[in-house]
Amino acid sequence: MLFQSKDLNLHFAIVLTSERNIMKNITFYGFLCCFVFCIGWKSAAQVKKWTIKECVDYALENNISVQQSILDTQVSNIDKKDAFGNFLPTIEANGSHSWNIGLNQNITTGLLENQTTQFTSAGLTSNIVIYNGLQNQNRLRRANLSIIASQYQLTKMRDDISLNVANAFLQILFNKENLKVQSEQQSNNEKQMQRTQELVNAGSIPRGDLLDVKATVAANKQAVVIAQNTLLISKLSLAQLLQLEDFQNFDIADNDYLVRESATMMQSPQAIFEKAKEQRVELKIARTNLEIAERDLKIAKGAYQPSLFGYYNFNTRASYSDQVIGAVPNTAIPTSPTNNFVTVDGTNYTIFQNNFNPVLGKSNSVLEQFSDNKGHSFGVQLSIPILRGFSARNTVARSKIALERSKIAFSQQELDLERNVFTAFTDANGALNSYESALAALEARTEAYNYAKEKFNVGLMNAFDLNQAQTLFVNAQSEVLRTKYDYIFRVKVVEFYFGIPITQN
Repeated sequence: MLFQSKDLNLHFAIVLTSERNIMKNITFYGFLCCFVFCIGWKSAAQVKKWTIKECVDYALENNISVQQSILDTQVSNIDKKDAFGNFLPTIEANGSHSWNIGLNQNITTGLLENQTTQFTSAGLTSNIVIYNGLQNQNRLRRANLSIIASQYQLTKMRDDISLNVANAFLQILFNKENLKVQSEQQSNNEKQMQRTQELVNAGSIPRGDLLDVKATVAANKQAVVIAQNTLLISKLSLAQLLQLEDFQNFDIADNDYLVRESATMMQSPQAIFEKAKEQRVELKIARTNLEIAERDLKIAKGAYQPSLFGYYNFNTRASYSDQVIGAVPNTAIPTSPTNNFVTVDGTNYTIFQNNFNPVLGKSNSVLEQFSDNKGHSFGVQLSIPILRGFSARNTVARSKIALERSKIAFSQQELDLERNVFTAFTDANGALNSYESALAALEARTEAYNYAKEKFNVGLMNAFDLNQAQTLFVNAQSEVLRTKYDYIFRVKVVEFYFGIPITQN
């Protein structure tokens, strides 16, 4: 075969330049890959192989979002205790001890004196709501609905996590399969390079074809390194989704997920939607929120009605002042006039009384005084709202608006669920068509690539055209893998709406 020297030199220059650039990229990615693997990965024999069920179960127990939803359910249970506590009476105990220093009244003599007196008092107060417009009853029912809503929200969070884990798991499987394809192609290219070297040595093909093949081998090495890094990143993503601390040693089981027919896909989209309305928690959450809004409106309207309260009060006291224990005649002023008169023969005579001086003694003990001075009071109190600055009316108005919002949200959620079901069903069918088309394309590309290799081996095709055929063949293989796992995941989404667990094969 004859070649023009200028074109051949130019061809060699282009190939060598491309090869140098590719080798630089290979060196960079190679060092990156080796660095990551050296610090992060141990031997394959020491790595636990996680199944998709183990991944989902572990994520449901350890994922941060799931844990936050669990805390939300605990808060809802506490709110229920608050609502139940509104039915119980309030009981408060109080006590005080005081010192009065200076000019104050002597409780024994009734005179103002400069003295220091002490008093101790104690009491017990209890109140209970008898009727307040059924607000307490409605608050308790609302708290029960909030618990149900939080449980539904926890279920939804678990479902979302399950889907995310399944998607990440299948992404790792795709990246593993893609790495196998790239590695296998690299092995084939190295064999082809040896074969090309032999043909060049025999003078059957020009040296430029060998350089093309070498460039192809270098590019394929780069593709392998990129595939390794992509696989590593996808593993790390799933490990972080599971909240694994030792994520560097994470790996999944190499299960071969085959494309299978799904009984769910034999259903009509409308039938799947009707089943989803019964199974999916999105509508249940919206419906529960609607019931909560209705309870809020009843609670707000309860403020219009009168409130009846019952109360009971117990109190007692003790003094540390001296007390009167007796009396003796006042010798200095034996008698004193009173305001009373007696009439004798038309003459009014003032009545005098004997004067006595009190005899003081120590006060009784504190416990005795508490027993002697105790008292009780109880009763009911009625409160009728007349004007509170329109607060009750405005609260009712806001509750009505919130109820309308909840009705709209419920209708919107139903529409969203219908759209999601029909979209998932359509996407699954489209993914199946893409997979079947990719299989047909791979079959054609395989034959074309094999034919190109035969032509190249006998010198009827140059290395550049062979490289083009090989690139199309590898892309077809990757497309088959991509469409395969895309279809598997989309079918799982449809089955999920139909009530089939994500981990069920």
